[in-house]
Amino acid sequence: MGRATRELLSRWNFCSELLLCWRTRSLHGPCPVTTFGPKACMLQNPKTIMHIQDPASQRLTWNKPPKSVLVIKKIRDASLLQPFKELCMYLTEENNMIVYVEKKVLEDPAIANDENFGPVKKKFCTFREDYDDISNQIDFIICLGGDGTLLYASSLFQGSVPPVMAFHLGSLGFLTPFNFENFQSQVTQVIEGNAALVLRSRLKVKVVKEHREKTTVQNGIEENGVVSANLEKEVGKQIMQYQVLNEVVVDRGPSSYLSNVDVFLDGHLITTVQGDGVIVSTPTGSTAYAAAAGASMIHPNVPAIMITPICPHSLSFRPIVVPAGVELKIMLSPDARNTAWVSFDGRKRQEICHGDSISITTSCYPLPSICFRDPVSDWFESLAECLHWNVRKKQNNFTVEEEEF
Repeated sequence: MGRATRELLSRWNFCSELLLCWRTRSLHGPCPVTTFGPKACMLQNPKTIMHIQDPASQRLTWNKPPKSVLVIKKIRDASLLQPFKELCMYLTEENNMIVYVEKKVLEDPAIANDENFGPVKKKFCTFREDYDDISNQIDFIICLGGDGTLLYASSLFQGSVPPVMAFHLGSLGFLTPFNFENFQSQVTQVIEGNAALVLRSRLKVKVVKEHREKTTVQNGIEENGVVSANLEKEVGKQIMQYQVLNEVVVDRGPSSYLSNVDVFLDGHLITTVQGDGVIVSTPTGSTAYAAAAGASMIHPNVPAIMITPICPHSLSFRPIVVPAGVELKIMLSPDARNTAWVSFDGRKRQEICHGDSISITTSCYPLPSICFRDPVSDWFESLAECLHWNVRKKQNNFTVEEEEF
């Protein structure tokens, strides 16, 4: 190597180090050096699996101006009626938006009997869950309530999900960063495309069941009248697929026996869970049931899947974090004494028998959640607020106990 070449490489290395020093607000670590010692280096792989943009720079933009919005309201909550009406009137009258709402929301007597709200209500487009497919008709989503409204929004879109703007009107929430006081200006910013995004990964779940009874499926509706969304039939097998935002929970159900399930990672048996069950969660779900079961809280931009046992019989089994690209499979252990039950974000609960399997991997369809500030500030502020809320709740409980004493 000539002197000129060495000087050029030295300058290049200095410039690279200088650029790395100037990087700020990135949630990723610095780009790793791929040369190791004087002779070793990383083999360049031409097959790029996934490119992750720096989360701090993820911004919302529109290819065309948004025209339709889905408004999701927590059902049977009287405190949300006025915010719901104000929001819908602002969207229809001020922004000329097409508003979609679930049919059962308008069946609330307080809305149905409000004559002043009648002209606005006539402009709504309604749908019924499990019957009407609105996935290609919605430009963005607004949720009014707690974290459950965001989970419900996710369940409505088994493919690509429109951007979701969640207002905090529930009791406690990690996923709802917006306050409703200034909703007009905040909604306007979203419509104009001036907002940050956090991509919340979802789980792609495939449940394969041994065919045990004869069912007739016509036009996607079974004999019992239940829509069979994402259901396929194979000879002797029934396959169902789900997109899950928080977690897949496998538990022992009503049985008094411990559940006994085998967990496979990319085809290899890693453990047998003997206990009340196991939770497979996304980073978003790490602050939900998994946190209550003793797992760590993971920032939603960390590409990972968490496996958390529920009251394990073995003291050596602790929560495990695995890369987002692996495929997990859960099956009943051959010597299990009873069946297990599985639910997906608390919904679609069903029994798992011997021979059935649950395959889980990271979905290619994340949920784009609109941030109040940025992915860093929003998550840590919600974490601090929720932890502080728990402290205040404990203090209030202690005060009540002291007064009673």
